Amino acid sequence: MATRRIYTKSGDRGTTGIHGGDRVPKDDIRIEANGTLDELNCHLGVVRAAFAGSGHPSGGTGKPFRESPALPECPSPVDALLHTVQNNLMAIMSQVATPAVKRAENPNKLPEDLVPAIEAQIDAFTEEAGENSHFLLPGGTPLAAELQLARAVCRRAERRLWTLHRQDPLPEFILQYINRLSDLLFVMARWELSRQQWPEERWNAFTYKRERK
Repeated sequence: MATRRIYTKSGDRGTTGIHGGDRVPKDDIRIEANGTLDELNCHLGVVRAAFAGSGHPSGGTGKPFRESPALPECPSPVDALLHTVQNNLMAIMSQVATPAVKRAENPNKLPEDLVPAIEAQIDAFTEEAGENSHFLLPGGTPLAAELQLARAVCRRAERRLWTLHRQDPLPEFILQYINRLSDLLFVMARWELSRQQWPEERWNAFTYKRERK
């Protein structure tokens, strides 16, 4: 039996297929947005691998972290949280790949509590890491640095999604989720520094937040 080839040659003229059967240029904003989400997902895979190699059990059960909002001492549920995030990103990428007029036909659905759940996770990590009123220099432990890099890619994905949203509207909760995900990755980086007793390197205070009060 012949091995099925991974290459199709269908993109050799600079177009690629999207959900619903249409083809668009490979540098179309929809493809750019999804490519950035894919890059983010790969970074999260690196973070999970770092947790697995850090000497702590890494579980990988896929049990959603939101079912147990209290932060545990062992990072195994953190791996489960990131596993859930990666699965959510795959479904989001499928939704993003689908034009708005055809999105109702997409079978890859997302949880209804997607945004409230991630906000609860942000609050849980913030409680563990403590309040923060400063911009921080990315770095510290290797794992904290990887989380900060993932955060920066997440911010870029958010920018690309808003560009697409102006051309072909996306569900509001997807835009909200990606925004909250960058916040989650930031507080997870701080939590990692805290649990390793590694000092945060501060830059300047959040003056704009003080002015807004």
